[in-house]
Amino acid sequence: MYQKQVRIVYFLILGYLLILNQLPGQSKKALTFDDFIKIKRISDPQLSPCGKKLALVITVMDLEANRGQSDIYQVSTETGEIKPLVTGPGANFFPRWSPDGKSLAFISSRSGSLQVWIMPASGGEARKLTDFPGGVGSFAWSRSGKSLLVTSSVFPDLPDLSANRKKFEEQEKSKVKARIYDHLLFRHWNSWFDGTRSHLFLMPLDGSQPLDLTPGDYDTPPIALGGELDFCFTPDEKEIAFVRNVDPEFRLGLGTNNDIFLTTPDGQKLEKLTVSRANDIDPKYSPDGRYLAYRAMARPGFEADKLALILYDRQKKTFRNMTEKLDYSLSEFIWAPDSKAIYFLCEEKARTALFKLTVATGKVEKILDGHFLSSLRISPDGQTIFALKQSLNHPNDVYAIDLSSKRLRPLTAVNAELLASLEMNPAEDFWFESEGDKVHGLLLKPPFFDPDKKYPLVMLIHGGPQNAWSDNFHYRWNAQMFAARGYVVAMVNFHGSTGYGQDFTDSISGDWGGKPYRDIIKAVEYLHKNYAFIDREKLGAAGASYGGYLINWIAGQTDIFDCLVSHSGVFDLRSEYGATEELWFPEWEFRGTPWTNPEMYQKFSPSYYVQNFKTPTLVIHSANDYRVPLEQGLQFFTSLQRMGVPSRFLYFPDEDHFVQKPLNARLWWQTVLDWLDKYLKS
Repeated sequence: MYQKQVRIVYFLILGYLLILNQLPGQSKKALTFDDFIKIKRISDPQLSPCGKKLALVITVMDLEANRGQSDIYQVSTETGEIKPLVTGPGANFFPRWSPDGKSLAFISSRSGSLQVWIMPASGGEARKLTDFPGGVGSFAWSRSGKSLLVTSSVFPDLPDLSANRKKFEEQEKSKVKARIYDHLLFRHWNSWFDGTRSHLFLMPLDGSQPLDLTPGDYDTPPIALGGELDFCFTPDEKEIAFVRNVDPEFRLGLGTNNDIFLTTPDGQKLEKLTVSRANDIDPKYSPDGRYLAYRAMARPGFEADKLALILYDRQKKTFRNMTEKLDYSLSEFIWAPDSKAIYFLCEEKARTALFKLTVATGKVEKILDGHFLSSLRISPDGQTIFALKQSLNHPNDVYAIDLSSKRLRPLTAVNAELLASLEMNPAEDFWFESEGDKVHGLLLKPPFFDPDKKYPLVMLIHGGPQNAWSDNFHYRWNAQMFAARGYVVAMVNFHGSTGYGQDFTDSISGDWGGKPYRDIIKAVEYLHKNYAFIDREKLGAAGASYGGYLINWIAGQTDIFDCLVSHSGVFDLRSEYGATEELWFPEWEFRGTPWTNPEMYQKFSPSYYVQNFKTPTLVIHSANDYRVPLEQGLQFFTSLQRMGVPSRFLYFPDEDHFVQKPLNARLWWQTVLDWLDKYLKS
C-alpha cells in the first residue's frame, strides 16, 4: 500500500513538472556560446528583376573547421519559402541576378581563388565566368547583360593579365618574402601592401579580353572610406562611374579625398567629376539616366563627417546637396524605379530611420523609424522595400515594408527554432543629463529577470569612437552573451556617438578622455540611483578599439570599477601614431602630430597615469591588428604587471582588430566572462 502511494505521488510530481515545462517561457534557457555560434547569419539580399525572388547569403559558423561557410539561398517574396540555391564547395557569396532574371552570377572560392561563377536562375550546374589571376573583389552587370564590371588586384606597372599571372606565380614560388617600401600606408587594416592595386575591368561576355578601365597606381574601389560598391554603368552603358583616391597625401596615410570619376566602356575618356577634397563615394545613376546620386562629406581629413546626398544633373551639369538641412549622416540609399524618388537610411538614436526624397521638389520626409534596418532593395513597381531587420534580441531576417501603409511583414525566420528555445530580453532605452546634453543608452536585463534580485552591472563601451551602440544583434560584442551570465548590461552612446546630430559626433574630437569618460561616470551614477535591481557593489566595464582606449583611460582615472576588460585599446597615443596606418585619423582627433601638438597626445594618453592603476584588468590583443598595433596591448599589460595590479593577457597570433575564427571566439567569450565572474560574482 505504501509503495503504491509513493508511485502515485511520484507520477503527480512528474506530471506537474511536465506541465511546468510546457508553460510559456519555462522551456527556454539562457544563451550559451554553443547556441550563439549556431545562429545563421543573413546578408546581402538581392531582388530579382521580376521582384518575386530574393537571393541572399547565409553564413553558418563551423567550429570543427574553425571558419564560417557562406552559401546562397533563394526566398520567395510572396510566401517567404526559402531553399538553397548555391552551396559548397568553397565559399559562395555576392549573388547578382542577370538583367533578364534568367541567370545568377556570384563569387565563389570553389576553384581555389575568388572568381565569378554563373548558373541558371532555375537551378543547375554553375560554370566559371572569370579567371583573373588576382581574383575578383566585386562585380556589376550592365543593363543589357552583355558585360560585367569586375574589380581585381593587379600589378599596376604590368601591361596585361598574362604578365600579372606570371608575376603572381613567381611571388608564390619565391622563398624570399621580404618587401621594400618607399612610402607610407604600406599596410592597412589587416594586410601589408604587396605591390598590387585593385582595378576596375570591363569584361564582355562574348569571350573578348577584359579591359582595364582604371590603369595607374591607384585603387578602385578605394581601400579606405569607400561606399557600398563604388562603380556602376549608366543605363545606356555609355558611361561608367567609379571611385578612387589620387591625392598625393594618401600615400602618406593622410587625406580622405576619395573622388568620383567618369569613363567610357572603351576607357578612352576619363573625367574627374568631384572637386571636393573630402570624401565622395557611392555613385548610383538614376534608372532613367538623368542623374547621378552619391554620398559626400564636406570636411577634408575627417572620416566621421556627415555624409550628405548629392544629386548631379547630367543634363544641366549641376550639383545639389539634397540633405543639407538634415542633421543625420546617410548610411545607404536606393533609387525608386521611376527615378522620381530616393529612399535612404540614417542612424537615429540607436536605430535607423527610413527617409524618402522627392527629386522634383527636394522634399525629405521620414517614413519609418524605431527599427534597425539595412540592405534596402525596392520592388519593380516601387511599392515595397525589402530590407534586413534586426534587434538586440533577434538576428537579421528579411522584412517587406509596404510603402503606402508603412507596415513591416517578416519574410524569413531562419533561426526560428533556435530563438524559440532562448530567453533574451529586448533593449530598454534610458536617458540622462551630462555635459549639458541628454545622453542616450540601452539597458539589457538578464534572462529570467527577477526585479527583487540584485544584479551586477557591466558597462560596455563602443569603439569608433564616432560610432554607436545600436539595437542590433552584434556578433563580436553581443550584449545577450553578457546578460546571459546574469549581468545587467548598459551601453552608453556618449559624446562622439553617431545618430544624435553632427555636433554631438564632433564633440569627441580633441577630447577623448573628457566628455565620453564623464558620460560613463554619470551613467553609472544614474543607473545606480534609478534601478533598484542593480547591485551598487558590483561594477565592471569592457570595451574594444576606442572602447579599449576608454577602459585604459578609466584604469588611470578612477577605481569605482571592480574589474575591466580592454580589447585592442590604445595605451600610448604617441607610439600609436607611429605604428597605425591611417594618419588622417589621429591628426584630426588630436589636432596635429605628436611633435606639433605634444600636449594633447600627452594629456589623453593612459600611459601617463600608470601610477593610478589599481583595478583588475584583462587585456586582449592580436598580432595582425594594424589599426591598434599589438604593442599597445603589450605596453598596457606590462604597466599593470609592474604596478602589481591583478591582470591577464589574452593574445591571438592569428587574428586582427577583430576575433573572427569560431574557436578563437569561443576562447574569447570564455576568458572574458570568466574574468567578469571572478570579480563580480564573488
